[in-house]
Amino acid sequence: MTNSPDSRQENLEHVIQDVRETLKRNRIAEGLVERQKMPHHELVERLVQRQNLVRLERQLESLHAADIATLLEALPLTDRLVVWELVRADRDGEVLLEVSDAVRESLIAVMDPGELLNVASSLHPDELADLAADFPETVMDDVVSSLLPEQRGQLELAMSYAEDTVGALMDFDLVTVREDVALEVAFRYLRRFDALPDHTDKLFVVDRDGLFQGVIHLKTLLVNAPDVDVADVMARDVVSFSPEDSAQDAADAFERYDLVSAPVVDDKRRLIGRITIEAVIDFIRESTEEERLSQAGLREQEDIFAPVNRSVKNRAPWLAINLVTALIASRVIGLFEDSIEQLVALAALMPIVAGMGGNIGNQTITMIVRELAFRHIDRRDIAILYIKELKIALINGLIWGGMLAVITSLLYGNIPLGTVMLAAVTLTFLVAALFGVTIPLVRAHFKRDPALGSSVMITAITDSGGFFIFLGLATLFLL
Repeated sequence: MTNSPDSRQENLEHVIQDVRETLKRNRIAEGLVERQKMPHHELVERLVQRQNLVRLERQLESLHAADIATLLEALPLTDRLVVWELVRADRDGEVLLEVSDAVRESLIAVMDPGELLNVASSLHPDELADLAADFPETVMDDVVSSLLPEQRGQLELAMSYAEDTVGALMDFDLVTVREDVALEVAFRYLRRFDALPDHTDKLFVVDRDGLFQGVIHLKTLLVNAPDVDVADVMARDVVSFSPEDSAQDAADAFERYDLVSAPVVDDKRRLIGRITIEAVIDFIRESTEEERLSQAGLREQEDIFAPVNRSVKNRAPWLAINLVTALIASRVIGLFEDSIEQLVALAALMPIVAGMGGNIGNQTITMIVRELAFRHIDRRDIAILYIKELKIALINGLIWGGMLAVITSLLYGNIPLGTVMLAAVTLTFLVAALFGVTIPLVRAHFKRDPALGSSVMITAITDSGGFFIFLGLATLFLL
């Protein structure tokens, strides 16, 4: 019997709703026992609580760690902590790896040092590196001192790379074989494992000095005679990465070559780890979320149940910028108060010009940010991008501005006003396209996130610019 993604999602939604209802009933039962002041009410209260919580524990036992993470993210903080207490201690680590950064912080905050040490002891060095920034410094000191020398070296290595590099995504849980052994030896070696590392589709071949030589796919092992040497059937021309390589470049390569796993080697061709499709998918998901938040001016992932003061602080910087730009736009309108008084139709039409310009600007920015995310844009490409986007803006301006010109002329019986509308829309589209290309390119040039606050900036420019262009043209040619 298959369990499709849709059915799993539907089941998870039922579980989340059931957990909410169970916690609600638990709170109601506690209130009833307290109000009735019945004999031994504390004992009764504990029995009621325990009955409900045992049921929740059983539900959590059957859930995947990723589903538990989704459940925790869907609950308000108080309920989240109740459920977190019911998660088995030996699953804490895998759940912490799955939850969002903001929710992870709230969970770690209620764990004592002993619990955190137990979590750390259950994780591989590469996994521990993902959580190290959230652990208290004293706990991490104890964790590092408790590791074996090899594990300590792996942890330090994993933590030494920037977040957007292959080194930050690689893991050390892989299977290697020597090139000078027979396939039968490789088979016997594999049988010694209780379980192969996740996403093992190939074995990594090294020489006596640990230098990377190639890979041998599991399907190759199965279809060749046992007495054949690994060197005779292994693949030597394989996609490999350096730990300093861009994680985005790795993600592109995984998509292009349909990779499941790939070796990570240093500048001396020593095999130091591997990168898997799981890590790549997690990176893509997190990058997409960050880009979506950045375009709205949010600097970090926000827990929807986070304290109000934290959410206010997270959203404040770009709101302050928005306030300044809105004031600028209002002053632009103020410059043309006399024109608006003489031709009231201008007040009704100018938001259309600015709104459509903002839409064009956001479309352009989205395309440029997407392009920057997938490849480097050199100087020759920049000229092409400007020409293309300005052509698109000009054509759209003439088409949609022309439609608005006709509609305006019919509504107000004023053909010159319609002509001004056509010119204003076209010019605003051109300004929006110009800055839609410029904003992300300039931010990328200065090593800043090209998506961060881009929608706020382009909206400010198209509002002020659109108002100025439309009202200025109307003042010049209509009054």
